[in-house]
Amino acid sequence: MRAAFLTGSRQFEVRETPDPVVPEDGLVLKVEACGVCGSDLRRWREGPPAGVDNMIPGHEVSGVVTAAGPRAVRFGIGDRLAIAPDIHCGRCWYCERGLFNLCDNIRLLGITPGYPGGFAEKMALTGEALVNGIVHRVPDGLSDEFAAMAEPCSSVLAAHMKANSGLDDTVVIIGAGPIGCLHVAVAKARGAAAIIIDRSTTRLEMVERVEPDASLNATQMDVVARVRELTNGLGADVAICANPDPSTQAEAVRMVRKGGRVVLFGGLPKANPNTTLNGNLIHYGEIEVVGAFSYHPTAHAMALDLFHRGILPVDRLITHRFPLDQVGQAFATADSGEGLKVIVKP
Repeated sequence: MRAAFLTGSRQFEVRETPDPVVPEDGLVLKVEACGVCGSDLRRWREGPPAGVDNMIPGHEVSGVVTAAGPRAVRFGIGDRLAIAPDIHCGRCWYCERGLFNLCDNIRLLGITPGYPGGFAEKMALTGEALVNGIVHRVPDGLSDEFAAMAEPCSSVLAAHMKANSGLDDTVVIIGAGPIGCLHVAVAKARGAAAIIIDRSTTRLEMVERVEPDASLNATQMDVVARVRELTNGLGADVAICANPDPSTQAEAVRMVRKGGRVVLFGGLPKANPNTTLNGNLIHYGEIEVVGAFSYHPTAHAMALDLFHRGILPVDRLITHRFPLDQVGQAFATADSGEGLKVIVKP
């Protein structure tokens, strides 16, 4: 088979490699679509971890089962599957309480060394992945591309459930990339008004695909003041930081109302992970500041169902598609901000 190996900073090598061995308790998946994620882009910019060779990234995956081991459970040959990266241990303090995304021993397909991902024609799913991972059947009629989009949507759904966004809320999303667009779509599906903020005019034009209630360019105005104007001086009910910039987290605290919720959705660079928030606003205004990382497997199943029922406009988010041989161009396109969601089709 052919697979894309990350060999250095911004460097992929697509080459022939042996087909994956069918696990005794697992499956082999013929990959039909794999999305380029923001975390993929960060690893692409940095190159593979020190000492790691033959890394195949990709964790927003859909495909069809072409082989199954004699002890495989739940799925069989011909099943169309959507895959998310998380594999939890099932034994730690967090797993025992159903907090699988916080597992102390979590492994991630396409991210953790030794767990090859979906930028390849085929990938193996071990019994461990089938039992403790996130694998669901694709609903009949849902395309492979849309099925791959269930992974990024899952984290967005989980964040909104944590923030309890809903009817009569105004939700501000800071960051107008593919994830920001999904936040707008989910906020509106839950009955909230959605305001999107970004510094890129191009991004703000593209986000109109999901019809936010207002789009604010952070280079042209005081966005905190404008959010308060749009909410009759009150402030937003929820602010979601869907970007890697700590300054926006400080702004989020200033633009929510008393008793509002701030969700730190986007991770910060490892070299600069600290943020400064106004502690008095948080204290006297009883503002909740929460982190949101990954999701319970049920969120992945929910995303597939919402796509299948047409509740979320996933069809408006995919702007570019590339074959595996052009994976480098796919990453460059995603990195440039020229489009929204980029899909590789091996």
